[in-house]
Amino acid sequence: MGLRLEPQQIEEPADASRRDAGYSLTEVVVAVLLMSIAVVPIILAAGVSVRTSSQSRTLARVETVLANAADRVNRAPEGCDYKVYVEAAALAEGWNPTQATLSYKYYTPAATAATEGTWTAGACPGGVRTDGLVQMVTITVAGPDGKTLRSIQVVKSDV
Repeated sequence: MGLRLEPQQIEEPADASRRDAGYSLTEVVVAVLLMSIAVVPIILAAGVSVRTSSQSRTLARVETVLANAADRVNRAPEGCDYKVYVEAAALAEGWNPTQATLSYKYYTPAATAATEGTWTAGACPGGVRTDGLVQMVTITVAGPDGKTLRSIQVVKSDV
């Protein structure tokens, strides 16, 4: 006489088979949609951040070349042409010298002190530097991207 155990049937709840079936297509689509709503703006923000950082770096380099060129022109001996100094500033940054350009004006005083003189286009009157000449040298630097453009004016005078 021994004890005999009969296997008992364990009844599973009715939703157990549903639990083992996995996710429905609708649930997967909703999950992907919710994740994309959160992830897409983060990716777009990262792209904007990278682009802004690149533009800031380019602007800083343009302003460095511009300040360098203005300093070189300011320290240069008085003359009619400062192109070599401006191009040297671009070359110092490893850029093409044509990325830094300049234009000139010189001041022509009026006949009397009571009236205003005029600025005339050109480096020197008749291409010759005269005593007391006041020049305005406008230096323009373009960044390697071609979009960033900055200018500065340097007034040169031996007065």
